[in-house]
Amino acid sequence: MDLPPALLQFLGSLVAILALAGLAYWLKLGPAPRLDSEDAARLAADEAVSGYEPVAIGLDREGRGAVMRDAAGRVLLLRRHGVHFAGRLLTPAARARAKGEALVIDTAEKRYGVARLLLDDPASWAKAIEALEG
Repeated sequence: MDLPPALLQFLGSLVAILALAGLAYWLKLGPAPRLDSEDAARLAADEAVSGYEPVAIGLDREGRGAVMRDAAGRVLLLRRHGVHFAGRLLTPAARARAKGEALVIDTAEKRYGVARLLLDDPASWAKAIEALEG
């Protein structure tokens, strides 16, 4: 059976594409995760800090992260890190400022860096972060 070269090229390309798709699936590559609801934010918060139960949640409008406060006054920042969310309990060294509709948070940690969230009330979150005590 003699196959035309164009068909062999097509089949080779198809096999390569399927192999790459399988590799991407195996490596869990894909679209960036989103926090699109308070329930998703609560789940991500508990994964970051076991037992953390927020009483107030500020979700980024684009689903890139969240800031939340628990009953004890601890403030947790969640932001995307690859295909997961990384969380940090903010310390008194953290700084925050409202910039238009955005909240810019400097965690004072080199490895975590600065986060920018689009929130409904960034000024109140900035005040809550600035009021943190050690």
